[in-house]
Formats: sequence, C-alpha cells, structure tokens
Amino acid sequence: MSGDFSIIGRPTAMIDAAEKTTGVGKYTDDLSLPGMLTGKILHSPYPHALIKSIDTSRAENCDGVVAVVVGKDAPNPYGILPVGHDEYALALDKVRYVGDNVACVVAVSESIAENALESIAVEYELLPAYFDPEESMRAQTNLIHGSKPGNLEKDYHHVFGNPDQGFAEADQIAEARFIANEVTHAAMEPHSTLASFELDPHTGKPGRLTVWSSTQVPYYLQHKLSLVLEMPMSQIRVIKPLVGGGFGGKSEVIPIEIIAAIAARKAQAPVKITYTREEVFWAHRGRPRTIIDLKTGVKTDGRITAVKARVVQDGGAYCSYGVVTILYSGALLGALYDIPNIQYDGYRVLTNKPACGAMRGHGTVNVRFAFESQLDELATKIGMDAAEIRQRNLLQPPCITVNGLRVQSYGLPECIEKTVERSGWKQRKGKMPKGRGLGIACSHYVSGAANSIIRSDMPHSTVNIKIDRDGGVVVYTGASEIGQGSDTMTAQVAAEVLGCSLPRVRVIAADTDLTPIDIGSYSSRVTFMAGNATLRAAREVKKLIAAAAAQKMICGADDLIFRDDLVFKKGTRDTTVKKALADEVDLTQAGASVSGRVEGQILRRSLQQKRNEEGPKDWMTFEEAVVAAIDFHGALTGTGSYAPPQEARGGKHKGAGVGPSPAYSYSAQVAEVSVDEETGEVTVHKVWAAHDCGRALNPVSVEGQIIGSVWMGMGQALTEEMVWKDGMLMNPGLLEYRSPSSVESPEVEPIIVESIDPEGPFGAKECSEGSLAATIPAIANAIYDAVGVRLHESPFTPERVLAAVRAKNQAKALNLTQGVDPTSPQRFREHGGSLCFKGKGPQRHALDPARQEAPSVRGGAD
Repeated sequence: MSGDFSIIGRPTAMIDAAEKTTGVGKYTDDLSLPGMLTGKILHSPYPHALIKSIDTSRAENCDGVVAVVVGKDAPNPYGILPVGHDEYALALDKVRYVGDNVACVVAVSESIAENALESIAVEYELLPAYFDPEESMRAQTNLIHGSKPGNLEKDYHHVFGNPDQGFAEADQIAEARFIANEVTHAAMEPHSTLASFELDPHTGKPGRLTVWSSTQVPYYLQHKLSLVLEMPMSQIRVIKPLVGGGFGGKSEVIPIEIIAAIAARKAQAPVKITYTREEVFWAHRGRPRTIIDLKTGVKTDGRITAVKARVVQDGGAYCSYGVVTILYSGALLGALYDIPNIQYDGYRVLTNKPACGAMRGHGTVNVRFAFESQLDELATKIGMDAAEIRQRNLLQPPCITVNGLRVQSYGLPECIEKTVERSGWKQRKGKMPKGRGLGIACSHYVSGAANSIIRSDMPHSTVNIKIDRDGGVVVYTGASEIGQGSDTMTAQVAAEVLGCSLPRVRVIAADTDLTPIDIGSYSSRVTFMAGNATLRAAREVKKLIAAAAAQKMICGADDLIFRDDLVFKKGTRDTTVKKALADEVDLTQAGASVSGRVEGQILRRSLQQKRNEEGPKDWMTFEEAVVAAIDFHGALTGTGSYAPPQEARGGKHKGAGVGPSPAYSYSAQVAEVSVDEETGEVTVHKVWAAHDCGRALNPVSVEGQIIGSVWMGMGQALTEEMVWKDGMLMNPGLLEYRSPSSVESPEVEPIIVESIDPEGPFGAKECSEGSLAATIPAIANAIYDAVGVRLHESPFTPERVLAAVRAKNQAKALNLTQGVDPTSPQRFREHGGSLCFKGKGPQRHALDPARQEAPSVRGGAD
C-alpha cells in the first residue's frame, strides 16, 4: 500500500489519540466560562397542538432564574436546506411532535432550571396527529405545515431508459414491499452548546457571539445563527471542540445550538445547554422509517433489464435533509450495477414525530437492503449463484450511468472476488448444517456531493498552510474532525507533499475565526475534498521552498526530491545524504519533536554557518530549505481549494443535483450467521467486508471505518429500532434502544481494495459509509440460506424471524408481530399492545381519524 510514499499508506496513529485516551481533550460539555449559566428546555407533551398561550411569569420569579426564552424571542425560521426553512428554535404557535421545543429556562444551576420548567404554564389546543406516512399523505385538514398539501414535503418521479420495455424483455420478475424501521445515531456524546457574547465597548450591549458546539458543520451553524439572530456572520465565531461521534446526527443545525445563543443574549451571560439522552433521541435526525415497493427484472443469464422503485419515507415533523434523502434513495440505485432502465417514485412525507435527517450511508441504506435482497431472490429463481449474478451486472468504467452519474474508479469486481475467496463461498455456500448460512451483498457511496446544498460556486474546501522558520508546518482547515481521522489525514497529506516528518505538522481545524470555509463533515466528503485542498496548498508552498533550495544547490527546482525531512538532488542516494547528515549533527538533537519544532538550535547556528562556508551541496535539511525560502520570499504560505469538476455534477433533470459525486466507493460483504429456529435468535459469526477506498492513506484508519460500518449495519439489521406509540418514543435511552455490544459483535475481517481514483488525493476515496449498506442484506440473505425465509422488514428481531420460520413450517401462528407478516409487510405497526399503555402518552383527539380506540383486551400483542 505504501509504494514510494514515506507517510501515506502506512498505519498511523491518530494525531489526537493522546488527548482522547488520557482525558486531557475537551468536549463541549467540559468547557466552562466565568459567570456561566445553565439552560434547560421545556418540551411538548403532545404530538400536534396549537399553542394558545405561554405564561412564564412564575418561572421568571423563581430564585436563581435569570431569564426565560420563548419562540417570540427568535421568530425567524431556519433549516439546513435552502428549500426547508420550516423550523423555529422554539415553537411559535404550534408544536408538531412529542419533544418539540417550547421554552428555555436559564438559571444559575441545572436543578433550579429544571424545577422552574414546571412553573411554566402552556395552554394547548390538540390537533389530529399523523404517525403513518401513507395515512399522512391522505390528510386534507389540520396539516402539519399549512404550506405542504397532503403533508408531502417533496416528491420526485424519474424515468431513465425504457422500464416497460425492460420488464417485457425480462425472463424473471420479482416484486415485493420492504419496510425498514427507524434508527438513530446513538453517538456517545450528547449534543452540547456553549454560547457567549462579548460586550460591545462602545455601547455596553452584547456584541460578538462565540459558540462552542458539538457540530459537524461549523460554517452552516455560523450561517443559521446569522439568519435567526439577525447578526452579520463576521460577528459570529463558531468553534468545534472534540466531538464524541456524529454519524450525521450533528451534520445540521440542532435547535439547542440556536437556543443557547438566544438564551445567552437575553441573559447577558454565557449559557451552556447539554441534552439529556432522552432529548438526544427527540432531536433525532436519524434514518427514516421507509417503505420500498420494488420490482426488478432479469434475463436467464443474470443481466438486470429494469428496476422500478416506489419509496415512501416517514420524515417526521420538519424538512431537515429530507429532500436530499429521498433523492439519494433513487439516484444511488445507479452507479453500483449496470442497470439500463430505471423508474423511481420517491415521497418524503411529514408526520408528527421528530425530524429524520442524515445518518451514515445517507439515503442509500434502506433501498439497498431491498434491492440486494431481491437480487438474491432472482438469482435463486434463475438458478444462478448469488455472487455470480452480481458479477454479471458490473459497470465498465470509465462510464456515465443511465441516470447521469460519472464513474471513473471501480473496485467492486475485486471486492466481490476477495470476499468470495476469503469466506470460502464456493466451497461452503449451500453446504452448511441446517440453521447456518452465508449471504452476500454489495453497496457503494459518494465521496462527497458534487453539488453544494447552499447553491454557491465557492470551493467546497479551502486549506491554508503556513511554515515557520524552524520548519514547523501549520495547516488551517475548516473541516470537522468528528472521530473519523480527518485531522490525521490532513497532516499526512501535507507531510507527504512537503517531504517532512509527520510530527512537524500541526492542524488547526474548525474555528470560523481562524480557518477558511469548509462546508462540513458529511457525505464522506472530507478525505476527497479537504484532502485535495490540502494537497494543492502543500504543493503551492513546496514550490516556494523548492525554488529557494534550487538556488542554494545550483540546480533546477524540478530536480529536487523532498523526503524524510531532507531536500536533495535526484540521483543522490538517500542513504548517502543521511550518513553525511549524521556525520555533521546528532540526528536526535536536530530532529523534529512531537510538537513539530526542532529541538536545539545547532542547525540554525554552527551547522548552517559551516555549510555556508563549504558552499553548495547536493542536499540540505528541510529546515535549511525553509529558512532559505523565507529569506527569498518572506512569509511562507500556501492556499489550496477544491470544487468538483463540472463533468462530475450530473444531469439536468429535476433533482439531478443529488447523487453525483467526483468518485464512488464500493463494497462487497459476506456474512455467516446461524438461526435458532426455536427462538428466532440470529447470531452473526463473521463478516468478510471488502471496501474499495481508492488508496488507503492510513490503512489502520480505513480498517477501523470498515469495521465500524459493519457494526452499525449489524445494529440496524438485528436489534436497533425506534419504538413508537401514538407519537411517543418508547425507548429513548441506550439501554432500551439496544445497539450491539462488544459481546454481540462478530469477527469482522476488513479487506482493503485500492482502485486509485484519478482525481482523489493520491488516489483516495471515501471509506467510512459505503460499507454499511451491504451488511443488512448480507445478513438477510444469510438467514435465507440458513432457514429458508426471506425477511422483508428490518430489524430481523427474534419475533419477526420466529414468526416467519413458524409460518414456513406451517406451525401454529403466534401473534408476535401484531398481524404484520415480516416476509411480506404491508404497513407499519405500532408497539405496546392495546392495554399496556392505555390512558398514557399523548391524548388522542376526538376528530383524529387515524387514532381509533383500541379494543379492551387483556395483555399486549408485542
């Protein structure tokens, strides 16, 4: 992997590893300012209601309460998308889900603020609530947003090729409904924001605003704060401390971030608000419950002739990233396989639940579960091996897909080959003991969106580099390190280009006062886009160093090699240079320290004087070259920017802006599972996961991302599900939500495939999201191989698996799934049975046609 490189391609520890593992690093909730106050938020107990009045007087008079903030204190709407400004920091006249934000109390302590919340009197007028997206689409009155008829946020209808002709030519057709239930990010760190205003020295009133927040998108947060607070962006500074996981949940502006700033302005003091875990679940922005009606046709030789998909997403109460999510679900049906004819109908629907947004594998995961499951079914129908049918439908890059997506590097063939080989697929598939099976599936994802959501021609990433006289390199980037290793990648790219050691490089990131604009850490864009910007900035400053060094060594700048903290002429042996340097100076004294500074001044004193007296040589140290460059040019700086090329930005049809990417990653996985037919419990024993990341800049980081993607996909496949009852989330905690623990995690064998993308930094592409989507169908297909049932609803809980197995074996039916057949689900179901929660939760409105009084029977159905 490392090839001729000295830094990239080698396993490298994260540059922030020490501060994270020792506890020295600071997350937002660790921060404190003098005079800081605490904010707590009052949430709606109802899924849909008008706010008739809010009386905060009693709360304001509580001892220790400094201020109470309500919707009228910040009446401007906002949203992450320009087409979706439908949110308010605090509700103005209406609440739209259980947990919607109503008021905020600012007090000297958390306990005082919490107690004061109970003193706020809110009068509500209940409205009919909508929880099922297909029911919600039929609404004519009491709409969630008056501007959205039928509670439809957005719908898209795309036809590429001739699907009708494609189905007519097919020898086998499969058609079915799939349901993927709602999941959330469950990041370790809850959302937290600290906001503080400086006093204007001229007026004595609040002036500049500084916000510290656990965000993936500092620039977008700065922009939305400017809109809501009606302040110039130049008067707002956003700083991202360490972030304890995001996975998309912090990739848009969360209400807490706006509320903290409003509260700080009203209280005229710093205010910090940190969500409880329950509040994190209410803030949500996770993967929506999705209905996928899918139809696929194939020839007997395995070639796909046509695909038709109807996708309905339960988007929750606000737009969020919804328009992008529904478009990704359709656009990324292409770019994995060669599909000549596609019809896509996508519906993003509003319901009275927390808003869904971006989550790892944004927009692709649920549709990929359906497609890869159905492709397996068709392989069985035509008597073809499941791996082979995928190999029969490979793209031939470089190419443009039927829906206008440009593909240049394509490692899927090798991914399939590697997983088939490593898992013993050909020797073991179909030959394992009853109850044990293998399944295969593939997936892909973008390396950043080719078109920015802010509709601007500005670069997607910009990086500045400054080199000090002692050879210390400082890289300024707006990209957000959220645990994925982007700061380490940035340092590696800079060090590789400059030929200096990694400890010389310091990265300053995600501070809008100091760093140039970067549009955020989402859609797996940072390595490709910020990496390219870093590459260009480093090359720019390297030219200045090379020009100066060439004059010193009396040669052409192109004749120089930068490597291992040395600059030397081509043809000079690296070992000769190092030996000569060792003869002149103790390397341990002259080498760079962990801080990036050179310990001891011998290079700047006696050695430099000696070398000047001796005249030109065939080599010099990196520090000597830097000093020469500063002497010639003054300040030693470089700037690099990146925006995707025009040819990578997709077609002209409505919605064509979502889906195109400068490059796509590819993944293939084989899962081995066993199924207990008496209990329905599924155990995943091992997953072989091959991922095409272009070039692995840091192999240990790539392997970690592959394993993390598989682990998160396994959670959605087997255990994770947000459980709803009349708009009330019944499992808003990590204990009840049930992400897989280390005990349940199988062995994952990551396999790195390098296709070397022609436009990626050193050939790199994304590696953190593309593998997730393959895990769910790989497990589903392995369950079929083990016990012969095809599950069309995720997660594959013991109840669903057992119901399917008993139905297949014609055993006595048990009402384990509230009448919903997991092999052929036709509707969403609610949980909790008909008696368990009777009289609890949000009050049902008498005019709500979707809420019928449950019959009084003993016990619950679930």
